[in-house]
Amino acid sequence: MIESGDNVNDRIILHSDCNCFYAAVEMLHNPELRDIPMAVGGDPEARHGIVLTANYIAKRHGVKVGMALWQARQVCRNIVFVQPHYDEYIRFSRKARGIYSEYTDLVEPYGLDESWLDITDTAKMLKTADGMSIATEISDRIKRELGITVSIGVSWNKIFAKFGSDYKKPDAITQITRDNYKDIIWRSPASDLLFVGRRTDVKLKKYGILTIGDLAAADPELLHDIFGKIGYVLSAFARGEDKTPVAAIGDYSEIKSVGNSTTTPRDLVNDNDVRMVIYLLSESVAARLRENHFIGDVIGISIRDNGLYSFTRQHRVKLPTNISEEIAGYAWALFKANYTWEHPIRSIGVRVSNLVPETTPHQTDLFLSEQIREKYLRADLAVADIRRRFGYDAVLRGIMYYDRILSGLDAKADDHMIHPVGYFQNGNNVLGEKER
Repeated sequence: MIESGDNVNDRIILHSDCNCFYAAVEMLHNPELRDIPMAVGGDPEARHGIVLTANYIAKRHGVKVGMALWQARQVCRNIVFVQPHYDEYIRFSRKARGIYSEYTDLVEPYGLDESWLDITDTAKMLKTADGMSIATEISDRIKRELGITVSIGVSWNKIFAKFGSDYKKPDAITQITRDNYKDIIWRSPASDLLFVGRRTDVKLKKYGILTIGDLAAADPELLHDIFGKIGYVLSAFARGEDKTPVAAIGDYSEIKSVGNSTTTPRDLVNDNDVRMVIYLLSESVAARLRENHFIGDVIGISIRDNGLYSFTRQHRVKLPTNISEEIAGYAWALFKANYTWEHPIRSIGVRVSNLVPETTPHQTDLFLSEQIREKYLRADLAVADIRRRFGYDAVLRGIMYYDRILSGLDAKADDHMIHPVGYFQNGNNVLGEKER
């Protein structure tokens, strides 16, 4: 039935979030871990090891995602650390998305463990308007078929659906309607709204904007004066006016470009992490350019952190390239010039565009040694040949030994690629630009 006050033309959007995903998969394979505090992380002896996720027992002791392993041991002395098994997480993620896709072809992933679904047409076909019955069926199937649980938010837009999945955990379904959103969402802290990061929240508090309801009631022009164009976006989101579509994987692509992006096995927390992934992606992009006999002179990056801030940047270089060392160097410079580590990073993309055939003549540059460029290219070709014969791990850059979890990601293998469709990715419209 349609709840009173609902618009019959409203979309029905679900946001499904696998509860403590990595830990849930580990506990499924090792039932003895279910009743003890446990966390998935790296080697507890490694100083840079962090908690990737923890079960609810550990969380009740104060263990948090992103906490150093030694810190987690301090707050929970009997915690058990488990090494991550990313192949299994990817397999379960695919199975979950497979279930989602049986209800709609509009499934937009955000990382391995979260997805938005637009089930509007499915609900019409099944003659149900509230989405709860479909959400309940999906939740039951995930539990029965995969052995893990999800929390699902049901609403008429993506922002409120995401809020709903975060509202109650674990194994819960929360419906945010036009009748109840003011009681549930508007009374919550402004920081609970998607895209309100720490800096934004601090600025809002200076103007007496403490709750999402305060944000909804604020003059949009005032928010624009404070934050730039993101101010209008936050105002619309707080009022439930998000009309962003749910997009299927692969619905967007760059024209005349070769790129690769990945949601990393764990959040990236420092420059070394990012540089490693940029090199992985750059090797992948360079290899694909060479396979298709292209070079390009526009290098671009896309960054999304775990606060859902995202941006893209690009830079035109003097000489077109398909050399991994050059692509990585330009991508790294773009990152350093544009990110200030407000949040850990969840997703990175590298692309090369403005492509021309590799046989296209180009003007040499006095400040770029063609001999050195030729050495880099020969190195790329040699590495590609070794990996083709003996496997990806047969030869790695020295930086990859900084963290074997991240370096274990074969950026050229499709198995590791997840391409979340972000907000406002049209042209140079960069969400959150004013905050930086």
